[in-house]
Amino acid sequence: MVRRFIRDIRFWIFLFFCIRLFHITAPPLETGHNWRQTTVTMVARNFVEEDANIFFPRVDFAGERSGITGMEFPLLNYGIYLVSEVCGYDHWYGRLINLIISSLGVYYFFLLVRRVFDREVAFYATLVLLGSIWFSFSRKIMPDTFAVSLVIASLYYAHCYLYDSRHRTIHLLGFTLLAALGMLSKLPAGFLFILLAIPLCDKRVPIQERILVGSASVGALLPVLWWYFFWVPFLVSEYGFWHFFMGNSLSMGWQELQGHGMEVASRFYDDALKFTGFAVFLFGIVRIIRSKQRLALLILILSALSFAIIVIKGGRTFYHHNYYVIPFVPVMALICGHALASVGKNWLRIALVSIIMLEGVINQQHDFRIKEHMQALEGLEEDLDLLTDKDDLILINSGDYPTPMYFAHRKGWVMDNERIARDQTLDSLKAKGLTAVVVLKRTFGSPIDIERSASFDSEDYTIYLLSAD
Repeated sequence: MVRRFIRDIRFWIFLFFCIRLFHITAPPLETGHNWRQTTVTMVARNFVEEDANIFFPRVDFAGERSGITGMEFPLLNYGIYLVSEVCGYDHWYGRLINLIISSLGVYYFFLLVRRVFDREVAFYATLVLLGSIWFSFSRKIMPDTFAVSLVIASLYYAHCYLYDSRHRTIHLLGFTLLAALGMLSKLPAGFLFILLAIPLCDKRVPIQERILVGSASVGALLPVLWWYFFWVPFLVSEYGFWHFFMGNSLSMGWQELQGHGMEVASRFYDDALKFTGFAVFLFGIVRIIRSKQRLALLILILSALSFAIIVIKGGRTFYHHNYYVIPFVPVMALICGHALASVGKNWLRIALVSIIMLEGVINQQHDFRIKEHMQALEGLEEDLDLLTDKDDLILINSGDYPTPMYFAHRKGWVMDNERIARDQTLDSLKAKGLTAVVVLKRTFGSPIDIERSASFDSEDYTIYLLSAD
């Protein structure tokens, strides 16, 4: 009974879901990518407080401008907005939404791998995925695992449509809708659709079914092309604020990667699966080559070639941000699943997968804690409320990080100390409506001398009112 329970992948998915509920209501202030999370939450909050039009997302750090700008399609942001309409706004809804969708994505991954290969490969591959970088990012307020989950689910429905005779209309519609939403939410997640080439070239599938899936793929791609290559540039041009990184040219990205080979490699051997997982991944590659598992090898080659384009276009951004490797992690987990399933001794399989999962979880447990000096930002809005109105524009010395602006619950500018110290900076911003300056001392910024009297001072930040001059 216990053995059957433990061998049920749903038990492990539910267990990891429950583990990641720990501190689920924590503010987006963990060290890793808090800036990325707060750009999601501020857009969601602006949907609640200003305009709920999903086609006009707006951020809070565009100065005197409206903040409307081009970005990833704000599906996750809008989910936060919809929940807020019922329950009142809170940032942690984004964590829970992402965790639910990403957990379902893991289950769809298991179902898809089981269909294509077998249950053993699917079981071990899914366990590896649960302990990978997926573990922490599936509870962040970010669309990365969220988008990949939608794409994996869409591939599952495409496979069902091509190889099953039941519920075909539902499967085709599910594929088309989820494919579009996944790519819209995070464009790099779409690289996995290169794997559709395999069943679309399978002559066992009737040609008309392959044509329909190909046509549905084009249909799913059209809104993605419209959003990223027409609407995003239009919003940037029309509202005058650039925020979203669309990637470099291949030549520029390649140049940025030169001399950073080890940093690029670390995204795979360290961030993706950690060291034991990567070693098993390498063993899996050798295993599928030696055993001539053509399908697994073809999946690896196609996905690696496709993902290489993302790596090159990302350039410096790829090796600078660990979450860029997330779309490739399910492929790595699949190869690990093949490796583990091929191990003859059961105790050794259990030991290896346990080490992989433990190493991954232990190296990500810091993501569940908020450091004390970061928590101080939670009081920034309350302190500003004593001195300014909600619609007053402020300046924060947080460099390029918008995180403090989100917790200030204000709009305005974020700059580093060097820019703030330049002659005429404050005067020029005051002419645009600047009311107050927040000088952060312990996190995101360092003390800077403002030749004005402080209106509020603490060990974490000082607030200066320009209107009091």
